Parts: sequence; C-alpha cells; structure tokens
Amino acid sequence: MNLIKHGRAWLLDYAYVGFWQVHGFIFRADPGQYLSPEAGAPVGKAPVLLIPGIYETWQFMRPIAKHLHGAGHPVHVVQKLGYNRGTVEAMAQLAAGYLEEHDLSDVVIVAHSKGGLIGKFLMTMSSAGPRVNRLVAVNTPFSGSVYANFFILPSIRAFSPHNLTLRNLRADLESNGRITSIYGRFDPHIPGGSFVEGARNVQLETMGHFRPIADARVLQEIDRAISAGERDAA
Repeated sequence: MNLIKHGRAWLLDYAYVGFWQVHGFIFRADPGQYLSPEAGAPVGKAPVLLIPGIYETWQFMRPIAKHLHGAGHPVHVVQKLGYNRGTVEAMAQLAAGYLEEHDLSDVVIVAHSKGGLIGKFLMTMSSAGPRVNRLVAVNTPFSGSVYANFFILPSIRAFSPHNLTLRNLRADLESNGRITSIYGRFDPHIPGGSFVEGARNVQLETMGHFRPIADARVLQEIDRAISAGERDAA
C-alpha cells in the first residue's frame, strides 16, 4: 500500500512541478507587485526573501509569494539567481548583494529545497547574517541526499552528504535556533528527511518534494514560524 501511495505522490509531484515550470515561463509575473502591501492588508510586517530550489526560478514559489503578500509582508526575490544552478556559496553571495543593495533588515527567508541551504549560508555570513531574522525552509536537504551520489552533474552531486559545504553547514549549530524546517512524511528526493538539530522541526502529512509548496498546511506553518519570530523579537 505504501508503494502505491508513494508512487502516486511521485507522479503528482512531477505533474505539479511540470505545470509550474511551464506556467512560470509563459505567464511571468512581475515581482514588483509583491513589494507593496495590498489594500486592507496588515502593515509593518517583516520583509520576506524568497529563495527557490535548484532548477527553479522565483516564479515557482508564487503560491507562497501570493499568500505572504496577502498577509501584509513585502516579498522580495533575487532575479539574478535565475534557475539557481550555481553553488550554494555563489547563490548566497548574490542574495547577500540584494539584501545590502536594498538595505533590508529583520528579514525572514522563506525557501524551498536548495534555497534553504542558501538561506542558512546567508545566516553564517558576516555581512548578510545580521540582516536575517530567521529562516523557514520547506523540504530542504540539510543533511544532503544519498541519491546525489548517483548523479554525474556537479550541481546535483553537490547535495551529497559528503559535500564540504553541506558538512560545514551541518556543523554550524549556532543559527539552528532561528530555523524552522518544514517537511513531509515522504519526499522522493530526500529519503533521510529534513530534520535539523536545534531547529523547530515540523513534519506534516504532506507527500512529495515540490507539491507541498502550495499545500495549505505548509502555508499555515510558514505563518506560524514567522509569527513565532515576531513574538521572540518583541
């Protein structure tokens, strides 16, 4: 029965990512629309920086952008990341440049997959780290994925548990108290899960690696993580 459920989840996952990749390419939204609060939305909400996963543009995270913008958050994206194929360090440098260019502070990073690794790397940087309040990561391979060992592409092999950058990020426990890691019962890309020592770990009954992005349960937990950070800062 689990094989059938997992197989179905896998198929739906790839149908979802296929739809959003095509949709995001054909119907490209202007990220500027998410910078100013909607009429009637709460004001004074923390700025959010979205960081997508590998081979994803920010358009893939539009369900989250729309949700958080409706809640009153100014939502920022780093278009220079493109399809996020560079190293974690290189992509973090681009994101750091964006934070500095726009002089953002008390930022909440909301990330998917590889984006969570980039977000944690940002938190460890002397220049950008103080600008980041917390990280909310969805289905991020914080401990890598054993499947990465079977790939030839360097961009995928970088997710191996033996990768030096990932090992260094795992060893850095100082930032973990400001991380919320959200993940499901079954992720076909991260069989070991996304548990982070010392972080707030939230395991949901979601299935898949991509589809949970638009799951109401995930959006609710993102809201809770941001609210918890606001209470801690008060």
